[in-house]
Amino acid sequence: MGLYTDRVLPWLIERTLGRPEFAEPRRTLLRELAGEVLEVGFGTGLSLPHYPAAVTRLYVLDPHPPRLRRVRKRIAAAPFPVVTLAYPGHGPYPLPNGAVDAVVSFFTLCTIPDVAAALQEIRRVLKRGGSFVYLEHGAGEHPRVVGWQRRLTPLQRSLGGGCHLDRPIDRLVADAGFAELRQGRLDEPRLPKLIGRLYRGVAVG
Repeated sequence: MGLYTDRVLPWLIERTLGRPEFAEPRRTLLRELAGEVLEVGFGTGLSLPHYPAAVTRLYVLDPHPPRLRRVRKRIAAAPFPVVTLAYPGHGPYPLPNGAVDAVVSFFTLCTIPDVAAALQEIRRVLKRGGSFVYLEHGAGEHPRVVGWQRRLTPLQRSLGGGCHLDRPIDRLVADAGFAELRQGRLDEPRLPKLIGRLYRGVAVG
């Protein structure tokens, strides 16, 4: 799993999540952020070019940070410090309560083993009134699509670093107890229906 996790999986992430159709949703969700930010599931750093100048520091959390030259280049080009936090993939985040002004999750809630616990950690490290912004794929709306997602999720988890196709992201975030929540769905017709119905939202801590 070492070679696959360190080299093959990051390449697959780059090929799929680096598609041009994901750039505008990233920019839209990030453009209002400012101050100190935590990105959960940093991956290959595809969000870095879209952070606004008002961000002063970015903490990144990923149990399997890729060892790729392009990731190092993206970090070096960032106009703010990028601090990688050591994290084993479970337990409390290595930040104090109310440490950050915003938390970002792009295509990460699908892979976290205990999503409810992760969302509570996100609430904990957010300052009061801070924003949690996310763009995720998850359970579709048509029963036939959901059926196929459930059948294929075991294979997807094996190949996609623990990724689930069938998680109801909107309900999981709604149940986390944020003070305010604005959620919506985004159809991406250029993607397969199994992953083409996206969730996006802003939750206020």
